Amino acid sequence: MDSSQASTLGTGGSGGNGLVSTQTNDTANATPTDDPKQNLSQVINSIQKTLGLLHQLHLTVSSFSSASQLPLLQRLNSLVTELDNMAKLSEKCNIQVPMEVLNLIDDGKNPDEFTRDVLNGCIAKNQVTKGKTDAFKGFRKHLLEELEQTFPDEVESYRGIRASAAAESKRLAQSQSILQNGDVKVKTEL
Repeated sequence: MDSSQASTLGTGGSGGNGLVSTQTNDTANATPTDDPKQNLSQVINSIQKTLGLLHQLHLTVSSFSSASQLPLLQRLNSLVTELDNMAKLSEKCNIQVPMEVLNLIDDGKNPDEFTRDVLNGCIAKNQVTKGKTDAFKGFRKHLLEELEQTFPDEVESYRGIRASAAAESKRLAQSQSILQNGDVKVKTEL
């Protein structure tokens, strides 16, 4: 039994069944924060601590004797406390896991397969969309060539109108601090 376990030894108010009630956790006493990365980091640390406690519990159970009953109870109580802490910390995290990933894990498969399939699907859709865009660009070019042969004056005025509209759009975008891709520049306030 190490010194941290000895210092937290005590009996709870439920009939002296050996429950540890005085154990504290550093992450549970942390100040509440809305930083998602900090919340996720706390949950990950809690998961790692829980895994360590499960390993210690496994070692204690595998070599159980009547003399190891007190350390077993301490480790069980530590595990329960950490699981409770993990549940509280996880409420601050808003992580959505697709059901397909959970089903893959339940089937004993690697969840990276889901990521790979989603990425491959996105690539395929992107290629289809690019093909459609290229087809429309080719059609527009061909249409303008045909129209220019038939209506040269109208096509020339169309190109002038289109060029002035593009220049106006660019000028308006620059005045509103909008980037070329449609994003808005954010000015940091000090």
